Formats: sequence, structure tokens, C-alpha cells
Amino acid sequence: MLRFTAAVIASLSVLAAPGCDQPGAPVDGGRERVVLGDRTFDLELAMGTASRTRGLGGREAIPEDGGMMFVFPDAQLRRFWMYDCVIELDIAFVDPIGFVTAIHTMPIETPRGADESILDYEARLPGYSSAYPAQFAIELRPGSFQELGISVGDRLPIPTERLKMLGQAAEPD
Repeated sequence: MLRFTAAVIASLSVLAAPGCDQPGAPVDGGRERVVLGDRTFDLELAMGTASRTRGLGGREAIPEDGGMMFVFPDAQLRRFWMYDCVIELDIAFVDPIGFVTAIHTMPIETPRGADESILDYEARLPGYSSAYPAQFAIELRPGSFQELGISVGDRLPIPTERLKMLGQAAEPD
């Protein structure tokens, strides 16, 4: 019994250690467990062109401990918009080593009208910029980054090696 208890405690310790609860290779649509502030989030990974384009569009809710992590193969100036989004979102852009380059709360936009062309719809949507080159974007429920005390210039506690692995697994644009 003592050996079994020690094995269970050792297993739980490994699961609780930062960076050790991540699976090996990240996959598009998979989950990434990330600690932000004093909370743990299970973020859906958007690593392919189609999933990055779709993002959280059409979703009617985000779990309190959920959100999405957009992963790109390189750092560039990024611009996001609220295409087909029916809920408000917070977005934080993150550079290749984990520093936050910009944070925005993106309000709901008027949906595309029945007689509105896609080009007209896209033209009227405001864009939210990374301000500096970013390789990642994290979307959470509105107000989350402020509640968590995360600001531009902060470094997120995601190991650099993990960020590199995520970027290498991302599909090119």
C-alpha cells in the first residue's frame, strides 16, 4: 500500500509541475494548458490556416477556463478582427519568447447583412493590431487579461522551449 501511495503522489507531482503537463507534439484543434495569472486555462490550439481563419467565430460562449491560442510559424505584425463573432473577446498578442505585445477587448460587431457583400462586410470590421511582431495570439472571455493582472510588456509563464515547439508545428500561412 505504501508503494502504491508513493507512486500516486509522484504521478500527481509530475502533473502539477509547470510545463510537465503538456503532451508531446502539439496538434491543430488540440489543447494547451497555460497558467495565466493565478488561473489555469485549457486553450484550443488554432495552428492551421483554416482553424486560425475560423477562430472563435460563431461560438456563443467561452468556458471560464477556456479560450483559443492562435499559433503561427513566425513572428509578424498581426491584425485580428471580429469576423462572424457573436461574443466579445479579449485578445493578447505574444512574441516568440512570451512577451505580450498588445492587448485589446474586441466588442461584438453588427453581423453581415443579407444584402452586404463579403468585401463590404470585411471592409467595415475594425482591426486589432499586435503593435509589434507576434507569433501567438490568445483569446479569452472579455475582461480576462485585466482581471488576471496581465499587461503589455509582461512575460507569460510559458516555457520558451514550448513556444518554439508550438511555432515549429504550426502550418504556414
